Amino acid sequence: MKKALFIDRDGTIILEPADEQIDSLEKLMFLPKAITNLAKIAKEAEYELVMITNQDGLGTNSFPEDTFWPAHNKMLDILATEGIVFTDILIDKTFEHENAPTRKPRTGLLTKYLEGDYDLENSFVIGDRVTDVILAKNLGSKAILLQNPDFDADNFRGELQAITRLISTDWNDIYEKVKLPERLAEVQRNTNETKILVQLNLDGRGWSKIETGLGFFDHMLDQLAKHSGADLVIKVDGDLHIDEHHTIEDTALALGEAYLKAIGDKRGISRYGFLLPMDEALAQVAIDFSPLAPDGGTINEARVAIDFSGRNWLVWEAEFMREKIGEMPTEMFYHFFKSFSDTAKCNLNIKVEGDNEHHKIEAIFKAWAKAIKMAVKRDINALDNMPSTKGVL
Repeated sequence: MKKALFIDRDGTIILEPADEQIDSLEKLMFLPKAITNLAKIAKEAEYELVMITNQDGLGTNSFPEDTFWPAHNKMLDILATEGIVFTDILIDKTFEHENAPTRKPRTGLLTKYLEGDYDLENSFVIGDRVTDVILAKNLGSKAILLQNPDFDADNFRGELQAITRLISTDWNDIYEKVKLPERLAEVQRNTNETKILVQLNLDGRGWSKIETGLGFFDHMLDQLAKHSGADLVIKVDGDLHIDEHHTIEDTALALGEAYLKAIGDKRGISRYGFLLPMDEALAQVAIDFSPLAPDGGTINEARVAIDFSGRNWLVWEAEFMREKIGEMPTEMFYHFFKSFSDTAKCNLNIKVEGDNEHHKIEAIFKAWAKAIKMAVKRDINALDNMPSTKGVL
């Protein structure tokens, strides 16, 4: 099946003037890096390029067509010289108040893509307005949002946030997002004790939906998503009427398996990761790094290091003085990270010191998330590189 990039025009490829009409050659200006990265996408990525744009009242006295086409055609000529050719150019000429079925975010101009042989789920809408994200939702596609100063975050929640794979002001980021395939995994783990679903997108935006039945555990797993940049769904139906053990341990096993699957063959990844401070607890992910406080004493700290080596190992240097934090037994923190390292097949080194038990474990989770973010980051110029002299991990 074919994939497509449905790309807005004004504010996405070319700058949009204050009056929202590009009706002269003098107003024609490209966004920084748009041409360079569109050319790379056209050459390297397997997407049809489709331009879709609303041009309010085009053909009426407020926007005569003879003022529109010279700048529009000049834009297309410039893009074509760099190998950027659109298979379709779809222009809606109506005003917003007309509510025409052809006007974005409605899909009236896109019938052939909805009814044709297109993989819309793995296609993107690229634009600078929330209406472009809504168009992606209506198509069943994903969205890339070029953030503009008028971006209304209040209207950007829930499903719209979930389908938006990138918000950026930089076309370099758009190229990387389109070029690099998303690393996705889904794991279902069902036993007599727990039923667990984990959905992971390593290359998301930190969106999460966590339901384990344990509020503090949910809060910690939210930290993993937020601070690693992964999109994460975890739903657990566990035997909490007995105790918390199976829910926590089995969630870690399923989560580790999801990371192992999503990372894949590890080519191009950094492999190692470190980092983070949290109030009086310092999460500095760097092995053998012991900073001193200004008075010469040791700073409270949490250190987390990770290596997706293909081999599981956990070093745990953490003590907690309370039996529980929230509903979560502190003895289960070790079991959680041990189980994760077992199924993710990673080396994990964790050390924490501090005064506040809540801050200590939260610092560990945040540092763990930052360490993962660094370790799974891909180098777009080294996608065939295996980060090991062995040639295999």
